[in-house]
Amino acid sequence: MADPKGFLNHGREVAKSRPVDVRLKDWNEVYVPGSLLPIISKQASRCMDCGIPFCHNGCPLGNLIPEWNDFAYREDWSAASERLHATNNFPEFTGRLCPAPCESACVLGINQPPVTIKNVEVSIIDKAWDSGDVAPQAPERLSGKTVAVIGSGPAGLAAAQQLTRAGHTVAVYERADRVGGLLRYGIPEFKMEKRHINRRIEQMRAEGTRFRTGIEIGRDLKATDLKKRYDAVVIAAGATTARDLPVPGRELKGIYQAMEYLPLANKVQEGDYVTSPISAEGKHVVVIGGGDTGADCVGTAHRQGAASVTQLEIMPRPGEDRAPHQPWPTFPMLYKVTSAHEEGGERVYSVSTTHFEGDEDGNVQWLHLSEVEFIDGKLTPKPGTERKIPAQLVTLAMGFTGTDRENGLVEQFGLELDERGNIARDADFQTNVPGIFVAGDAGRGQSLIVWAIAEGRSAARGCDRFLTGASELPAPIRPTDRSLMV
Repeated sequence: MADPKGFLNHGREVAKSRPVDVRLKDWNEVYVPGSLLPIISKQASRCMDCGIPFCHNGCPLGNLIPEWNDFAYREDWSAASERLHATNNFPEFTGRLCPAPCESACVLGINQPPVTIKNVEVSIIDKAWDSGDVAPQAPERLSGKTVAVIGSGPAGLAAAQQLTRAGHTVAVYERADRVGGLLRYGIPEFKMEKRHINRRIEQMRAEGTRFRTGIEIGRDLKATDLKKRYDAVVIAAGATTARDLPVPGRELKGIYQAMEYLPLANKVQEGDYVTSPISAEGKHVVVIGGGDTGADCVGTAHRQGAASVTQLEIMPRPGEDRAPHQPWPTFPMLYKVTSAHEEGGERVYSVSTTHFEGDEDGNVQWLHLSEVEFIDGKLTPKPGTERKIPAQLVTLAMGFTGTDRENGLVEQFGLELDERGNIARDADFQTNVPGIFVAGDAGRGQSLIVWAIAEGRSAARGCDRFLTGASELPAPIRPTDRSLMV
């Protein structure tokens, strides 16, 4: 513990955001560049280096948080980066995108604001990149074994990097035109600029990982053919089947899944379009779904110049303090104001969409809703609460139900599914087909980026064990494990 009085002498400070009227004019990250470095040493000193560091349990990656907090306090950035990378391949992703269950588990958080673990993490990795401490780690020798990784999201990238560094020849197959999965096309630029992905991809290429974009396994290349080409396969295809809203009027034009809407805005930033083919400019926008994807739609609509933005959530508004049934160190459901919500719009809770109404040309114009309440454990419409709101662009951000079953990947490999519809796997992340492994949302179901990276690393170890009979990669997280936040 570097500063025994750090948590007594310093209050919690977080990264400063750029003014709303400024950041809405561009797509850059919302935070003031460089605002963390002057304060991060003091913030890291608030870590108490607990005898039992519950932050470890809150983090699926098992990040060595007290250790790199100590190095950050001492401003030993190289050592901090080494400790950070010991458990996390991509801390610049998690430091920007993770909801930080580690902070909810921070012991200091019992009676004070917790340590700003995410801010310390992102400061360490940004400093490491600036200082040249992040370098390719090519294997000393090759194993002669080949592995195909399906999907280039955080799980696929983590698995590919671990397997490459173990000496295997790895090719990553991505059905989109660029590498990154949901990191590339599902996360708006204002949450994470894509330069962070690009430089990691260059690092991985320098290490020997190969990337094949624009190839969808199951459609463009049969899964059976892929299996013949490679000694092992890691499936990290995500849970991309979106939950739909089967109500009258769903067929109207102007109603889209979030993952139809968000990627196009990102493609504008990549230079593929001048303006998005699905734009909120001048329209009354309704976002159905109160989670992070919904917030991404809200922030995107603001930047496109929406006339109004309304976000609907069927569940009641969460409280601002821990509920009795969500005590420390569990991950609580709290009312959260993201950067997108700071920028405007209205959030409406405890409502359910009953139907959509369109104009004579088949374009959506109105969304009809009703308030709901719990009766006998079921959400039930409240009589007399029906009303309609203007809706010229509607995005559905209600989560995902499982991996894609339409492309034939599951059937062609002959994979078994679990009771939740995810690809079943054993303790080594191996499916019922020998040599076929699964990691991330495809096997776990929709989850957090930290779980994706953790499972990618663990699946890589299981795959390495299969290929070599032993493994020097870090011990895996068992797929049946659950951290305290789940």
